Amino acid sequence: MFDTEDDTPLDLFEEPPSYRPTTPSPTFSTHTLLSGPTLTLRLVGHDPLWGHHLWNSGRVLAHYLERHASSLVTGKDVLELGAGAGLPGIVCGGFGGARRNSKVVITDYPSPPLISNIQYNIDHTPLLDQHRVFARGYLWGRDPTLLVPEVIEAELRELLTTPHPTAAIAPTNTNTNIFSLLILSDLLFNHSEHHSLIKTILLTLSKSDPTACAAVFFTPHRPWLYEKDMAFFELAREAGLAVDKVLEEVLPKPMFENDRGDRELRRRVFGYKLRWGEGQAGVSVAGEGKS
Repeated sequence: MFDTEDDTPLDLFEEPPSYRPTTPSPTFSTHTLLSGPTLTLRLVGHDPLWGHHLWNSGRVLAHYLERHASSLVTGKDVLELGAGAGLPGIVCGGFGGARRNSKVVITDYPSPPLISNIQYNIDHTPLLDQHRVFARGYLWGRDPTLLVPEVIEAELRELLTTPHPTAAIAPTNTNTNIFSLLILSDLLFNHSEHHSLIKTILLTLSKSDPTACAAVFFTPHRPWLYEKDMAFFELAREAGLAVDKVLEEVLPKPMFENDRGDRELRRRVFGYKLRWGEGQAGVSVAGEGKS
């Protein structure tokens, strides 16, 4: 699956030449919660951005969020990036992320099939309050104002009350640093996007909640590029974020058994938490200050 020799950039923002609009039929995959219920998630039939898989790191992260729901999820506004089917975000929506007036925003590349598939999973998950969990397209590193729940709700109200609603116009001076939990699951393999991911964290991680963090879980699917995966955390430190390793879980087998490279590394999921470093919560991103 990830059997490439080099670190050729994996462009998430441009369709590869082999892409065709016609795709195979969607498939379904299940995930059993630690609490017992089984979720059934629809996956797009095929996607050049790998949204047609339910990734191991997403499953491990979903269980981690269940175990730590009281401290990480309950009552928090949550933002998931590069969500695919949206498993971790959906788990947050069912275990406190969509209670007490808090919201969950699940995002991926703004491709209609990807976003409509996330919305399908939201609509077909019984444990959710669908009015507090939203699916949106988002390009990493861009202005995240349209992901702020209050802005989304204003957009939805306009759709309900205006016969011919205009395109969404983001209000000026909106504070976007409002999410107490950011979710990044199996995104680090795209090394060319590390800076954009860091920028998004800086633009969205809450500065008022001292427990706010970004949960970054990943598997080194290309073990020979593991050091480049890990370079993400050095960039995070340089940006003023504190980095803590919270998990290393060894699974029975790697996700892609026939891929080459260190099998032991490929069957591991690593989990890290990023939070504001000492004195960094008051620092604005150049050109993007929203506070």
